[in-house]
Amino acid sequence: MFTGDRSGDFLFASLWRCGYANQPTSSDRRDGLRLEGVWITAAVRCAPPANRPTPEERDTCLPWSVAELRFLRNLRVVVCLGAFAWDAALRLNAAISDPPASVPRPKPKFGHGAEYEGRPLTLIGSFHPSQQNTFTGKLTPEMLDDVLRRAGALAL
Repeated sequence: MFTGDRSGDFLFASLWRCGYANQPTSSDRRDGLRLEGVWITAAVRCAPPANRPTPEERDTCLPWSVAELRFLRNLRVVVCLGAFAWDAALRLNAAISDPPASVPRPKPKFGHGAEYEGRPLTLIGSFHPSQQNTFTGKLTPEMLDDVLRRAGALAL
């Protein structure tokens, strides 16, 4: 995911600067990229029309994320790239709580740098590294680096 596109170029460069990747780019799944202490996934596992997933698609894919988390026993912090990911992570956090819980009400508001100390996961919001955000300066390299470094500090 993100490999070979401009969003990925932006994200992998930040992961590299923050010490989570062995190289600043990824153009192919066999290019040697190795991530350390990072799990990258998607709230929706299909390519919806116009790249606009629906809440129904998000909810249909939730069990896949829950299953993935069973293998990530040390996961403590999730960086959510965009409001859609934030909402999906809130639902995921509720689903993996012991016992399972509901999404908190009022729902924690998404924003760049927003934090939600949930159980069992803490969430941190970041604007998505889409060209729309990076070309306009809504998301700068420094902003994403700050979020990734904050996630690392919280994960200790």
